[in-house]
Amino acid sequence: MLFAFSIAPAGGGSDSVGDVVAEAVRVVRASGLPHETTSMFTTIESATWDEGMAVVKAAVEAVQARAPRVSLVLKADIRPGFDSGQLQAKVERVEEALGGGAPSAGGADGAPGATA
Repeated sequence: MLFAFSIAPAGGGSDSVGDVVAEAVRVVRASGLPHETTSMFTTIESATWDEGMAVVKAAVEAVQARAPRVSLVLKADIRPGFDSGQLQAKVERVEEALGGGAPSAGGADGAPGATA
């Protein structure tokens, strides 16, 4: 099961939120779950709904400790029978469909968003 989420602090009096967002990423890294952090989202892979949501909740609470208001965007890929390795396997399936080329660095052809 994959969980992609973005946590944004608000009301802290600064446009820069990197230090506060780092608290959420620390929680994810400490969880020991496979994960990936990009400029817009962090994705974690967990075996169960409860395990994944516990990490998301703890990450929100870490940001909430430093900001008076928190926004959460969450997307989950719930796919029975695909228990592990999907963080990389989904991308590999798309790359294979593209002919095995190197991933693009953005733009119309390299923009993430669709699921495999």
